[in-house]
Amino acid sequence: MGKIRSATEPSGITFSRVAKIFVMKKILGMGNALVDVLIHLKDDTLLDRLRLPKGSMQLVDEKRVTEIMQAVEGLPVTMVAGGSAANTIHGLANLGMDTGFIGSAGEDQWGEFYVNNLKESKIEPIFYRSPKPTGRANALLTPDSERTFGTFLGAATDLSPEFLSPEMFMGYSLFYIEGYMVQNHDLIRRALHLAKAEGCLVSLDLASYNVVEENRGFLHSVIPGYVDFIFANEEEGRAFTGLKPEQAVAELASLCPVAVVKTGRHGALAQRGQEVTSAPALPVKAIDTTGAGDLFASGFLFAYLNGLPLTQCLEIGNLLASKVISVTGSKVPAEQWSGILEAIQSKKA
Repeated sequence: MGKIRSATEPSGITFSRVAKIFVMKKILGMGNALVDVLIHLKDDTLLDRLRLPKGSMQLVDEKRVTEIMQAVEGLPVTMVAGGSAANTIHGLANLGMDTGFIGSAGEDQWGEFYVNNLKESKIEPIFYRSPKPTGRANALLTPDSERTFGTFLGAATDLSPEFLSPEMFMGYSLFYIEGYMVQNHDLIRRALHLAKAEGCLVSLDLASYNVVEENRGFLHSVIPGYVDFIFANEEEGRAFTGLKPEQAVAELASLCPVAVVKTGRHGALAQRGQEVTSAPALPVKAIDTTGAGDLFASGFLFAYLNGLPLTQCLEIGNLLASKVISVTGSKVPAEQWSGILEAIQSKKA
């Protein structure tokens, strides 16, 4: 059992009490260490002007970052430490899991901010410090709660296969990778090999439909034999399989032990072998969908690793997703975690 960190106990429930019911396994994440810059748009006009397809994740250079920031000058902006896999790891840390995160950040104020944020959240930072600027994800939020990313990877691209070592994976039960990293084929192959050599389960989130389209062949080459859990939303599932959610989850489940397809306001589907189940989304007002899939993965994996039925894993994933879409940004407010833990505990009891 991993160490239960009392320093992060939320009010109303203690991790020592939760530990009597839950097994706190160690989870390691790897992803792009990006400072999220959340920008609230009045409508879709700026997306068209900036040539950013709505709902997509576009990689941009420093020049484009400057162009985006100039175009949105005067609009409301919020900045937080983010990145898809880091959001998931933050969620798991708040559920009491021992966690670590592999990433790369610059030797600048943004890099210091990012690494310190992980430490404050009781997440072990395993970082390469690059001479490049720390990466930023400009998330443009439209009134319909959709988000479009213009992402400057910066220092995140300096995470190389050579940086990884077997020791980084020792003692962890599960290794979680964000799909935004699959463009770096050598890094992913090295990470998968090391994780499996240390006995880790592997979870992969497909991340974005355009990333899937550009790397479909590579994904087909690594998912069978390496990946134990795969997460996709409806668009990503279609980009990978060409199928609707019900058929896509079956196709994905033929490639790995557990497949999940999220269908937004309709909930989510999961398949494990011949077992197929679904759970509806919770009826909440969506303010910002940033981080919804990331926190869904936190809830699902926490429940799964603790032996809950597949349907309940979906329900707890939906619960965490509902909490994060009810606020601006990719993090669930600290004061809500006690209620979340109590709700999960009631399902386990």
